[in-house]
Parts: sequence; structure tokens; C-alpha cells
Amino acid sequence: MATGDIEVARSVSALRQAVASWRARRERVGLVPTMGAIHDGHLALVRAARGGCERVVASLFVNPTQFAPTEDFAAYPRNETADLAAFQRAGADLVFIPTVAEMYPPGFATSVLVGGVSEGLDGAFRPGHFTGVATVVAKLLLQSLSDAAYFGEKDYQQLMVVRRLVRDLDIPVRIEGVATVREPDGLALSSRNAYLSSAERRIAPLLYRVLCDSAAALAQDPDAVSGTLERGIAALQAGGFVVDYLELRGASDLAPMLLLAGPARLLAAVHLGRTRLIDNIAVAPI
Repeated sequence: MATGDIEVARSVSALRQAVASWRARRERVGLVPTMGAIHDGHLALVRAARGGCERVVASLFVNPTQFAPTEDFAAYPRNETADLAAFQRAGADLVFIPTVAEMYPPGFATSVLVGGVSEGLDGAFRPGHFTGVATVVAKLLLQSLSDAAYFGEKDYQQLMVVRRLVRDLDIPVRIEGVATVREPDGLALSSRNAYLSSAERRIAPLLYRVLCDSAAALAQDPDAVSGTLERGIAALQAGGFVVDYLELRGASDLAPMLLLAGPARLLAAVHLGRTRLIDNIAVAPI
């Protein structure tokens, strides 16, 4: 079916029918998986897909299997009408909006577990999260049969999990990472930013400032990883955050780094009130 000028598919068969018609014309297909609550970070993914492919499919599915029982699945922001309008403005051709029953029909009993890069960081603080992510992404890639799929670098560990999934299972798709989109004060765009109170929103950019300060210190003194991270955690705590982690990991494999010896990523997860924020930046020795 079509909504305005954008097509909507609510079943796998309808999605595949649309993709097959594009394939018949030798058009490349880009996939942008989302859980909705669309913001400029998502739209940057759509624009990147539009730049690399003739056709763009965005998915809109709040995936229950990546939420723990204590997390915000029921409260996660949902506004299909606004999301469709945003996708249309950004240039998506079709939005795939399956139900939970369409994605996980009765008797569904398969999950995808990605080791290595899923361990530690959010993998430790959100048990089962990346199994839910890997399972739904594997399904979306196979359902859409896309040539490329686009993921934001803000969720850097997720990006690494998806790349390992595709490599290990020989799924013929190119995974493209897209740079984090930020507010003018540095806060990374996230659907969960809507949970911040006005006072918390004023505090939230401190996370990015601490990441930048820590990255600069590490670049100047690559051996001082432990002390730099300790100072960063203390600065976040003093600013009002509850810190899950602030860690330095290898950029290509997310292996823990005791000293900065090559391209790395500084990753953090914090709580501010009821909102959990994640962010990361690249780090390299001078």
C-alpha cells in the first residue's frame, strides 16, 4: 500500500514483491533498520543509502527481543505517522512496518548469537540484548535482500556485531557505518533523549565533552589509559551521571586496550535520571 508518496509494506511477502520489481530493473537496494522515533540521525542513514543505492527501504519495528524485562519496551516512543513523513522527506522509497507476529510467528525458536564483539560493554550491562539485535538484523537482511545496510556509529558495538554477523554467515550485503549526528552542544541524537527533563538536557552534553577531553589526553599520553579513564569517570559522576562504563577498545575488534597502540574507540554508557545514554568517539595516538 502507499501512504502519500511513500510505499508501506507490512508483510515480508509485500516487501519482497517490491524489492523483486526493483531487482528486475537492476536497481540497487539500501536498507535502513530503525525502531522509529525518527530523528536527524536516522535521516542521515537514509540520505547515505540514497547516495549509494537507487532504492531505499527503511524498516520501522520496535524489536521486543532486544529489551530486557526491566527496560523500556512498552514506553519506547512510537509515532508511525510522523516517522513516515520524515522518511518520505529524506527520500526513502518504502517503509517496512511488520507486526511482532509477522517477525516472530507462533513457534519461532531461532536466535543468532554473535560472540567476541558482543561481549563486555553493553553486552555485559544488557544481557541478551545483542542476541535480539543480531536475530532481528539477520531477518531484516534476508527479508529485504538488500545490497547495503546502513547503521549509525553512535551504536558502535552494535555496528561491530552486525559486521561480524554478516562476515561469519556469508550474508551478501555491505554494511556501512554512518557518522554520529549531534546537537550543536555535542549531545548525540537518540530517540531516548526525549526522556530527558529540561534540567537533565542541560547536563547531558557533558558526556561528549568528557569523551573529547579523555580522547585528547590519551592521544597525548598513550600509556596513561587507566588514569585517564578514572578521571573521566570521576568527571561524569561529579556531573550527575551514574556510569555503567567508560572504556577504551580496539576500533576493529573491540578488544580491551591497556595502552593506546593504534586506532581505538572510547565508549561510554551512563544514566541520567531515568535515561540511559551511550556515546563513543574515535581515538588514535598522535
